[in-house]
Amino acid sequence: MRSEQEAKRAIDLYSDMIRRICLLHLKNHADTEDVLQEVLLKYVLRSDVFENTEHEKAWFIRVTLNSCKDYLKSLFRHQTVPLDLLLEERPNISPEYLDVLEAVLSLQKNYRVVIYLHYYEGYTAKEIGKLLNKKENTIYSLLSRGREQLKQILGGDNIEK
Repeated sequence: MRSEQEAKRAIDLYSDMIRRICLLHLKNHADTEDVLQEVLLKYVLRSDVFENTEHEKAWFIRVTLNSCKDYLKSLFRHQTVPLDLLLEERPNISPEYLDVLEAVLSLQKNYRVVIYLHYYEGYTAKEIGKLLNKKENTIYSLLSRGREQLKQILGGDNIEK
């Protein structure tokens, strides 16, 4: 079991990332918080030592993705909250950001995950492939197709790669 100091450090470093990943999958603030607590609890109860911070971050991403999948399969899952209701809680978000967020959330799950990991978390295709147990070329294909879908949804050819 980890110390309180280690738990606080992990919360400071990874809680925002975990929330974003959960929100992409669950599209529900309450469910996101449930999975966040579950992931952090798994971390606190885990006593293994990580090789480095990248290994630790990759562990958090993998456990978060798996926890989201498990939560979606759960019989006790609640109804999701519409995106509009969720966004009412954050009135300071720009309309452009909301358009992009809605577009990313509307992508199929496999595109949504790789787009998030690449553009929001800064992972390379090779790293994403290791995280998702997929070939690097598959990740490149998913990124390319995801970008094309975003262009169609957002109606523009000026989307950066």
